[in-house]
Amino acid sequence: MGRYVARRLLQMIPVFIGATLLIFLMVNVMGDPIAGLCGDRQCDPATAAQLKREFGLDKPVWQQYLTYMGNVFTGDFGTAFNGQKVTELMSTAFPVTIRLTVVAIVIEVVVGIALGVVTGLRRGRPIDTTVLLLTLVVISIPTFVTGLLLQLLLGVEWGWIKPSVSTDATFSELIVPGLVLASVSLAYVTRLTRTSIAENRRSDYVRTAVAKGLPRRRVIIRHLLRNSLIPVVTFIGTDIGALMGGAIVTERIFNIHGVGFQLYQGIVRQNTQTVVGFVTVLVLVFLVANLLVDLLYAVLDPRIRYA
Repeated sequence: MGRYVARRLLQMIPVFIGATLLIFLMVNVMGDPIAGLCGDRQCDPATAAQLKREFGLDKPVWQQYLTYMGNVFTGDFGTAFNGQKVTELMSTAFPVTIRLTVVAIVIEVVVGIALGVVTGLRRGRPIDTTVLLLTLVVISIPTFVTGLLLQLLLGVEWGWIKPSVSTDATFSELIVPGLVLASVSLAYVTRLTRTSIAENRRSDYVRTAVAKGLPRRRVIIRHLLRNSLIPVVTFIGTDIGALMGGAIVTERIFNIHGVGFQLYQGIVRQNTQTVVGFVTVLVLVFLVANLLVDLLYAVLDPRIRYA
């Protein structure tokens, strides 16, 4: 196991470098950040040249990237055009988005797996058909529509929640935004769990467990569910990074100042340092989440061994 983890960590290095290089190149071709910094009026040549020297934008792109990566390994993600350190923006944005992601993942796992188990064991029955139709509706509706509807109904019309989240963004305030963020993923988790349960319930090991006279609850939890969760864990692992990076719409709707808000502001203002810095951390989140998923395979299925 130790050698496998070390090998995976080494494999993550070229993936991280390749992903950050691609992101750096894409962000730097979005437009002229100095022009965005000057606003509607065009900067005079002297001011533009001074700003480019100050932020290192007068150097070739490859040299900018090497300088950026060298600073990243020291914990320096650069400085935004307003003079604020990107790490300071991260220290306020990431805790909020992490709390939002935790709420979304808990809703996704608990509700999605529970519905998937129920429908998988009762395949073809009315409850199965109803849940399938509901999940299809959720997948078909864009997230911003779901968020605006819940905000209008629960916040404006009925007054059950605040239409916007406070600066502290406590867990209780993030339940509805977390539900909105997790809605599509919850539908996919439900469908994946249902399909996996329905297929594995006919497996030989399940029939053997039933023939031994084991209680139905133990057969479902210990044997059927455990082996059926591998595709679900794969999806959830990759979804963690997607939820953190894809929270832009949800955070805009509920006025949450998290990672999505900072990415949106960075893109609108063409603040390349902010965008590249935040996306770099999200790449690390993706890589670590996928490593944890691979390690969980061995926990769920004893037949899987890593050398």
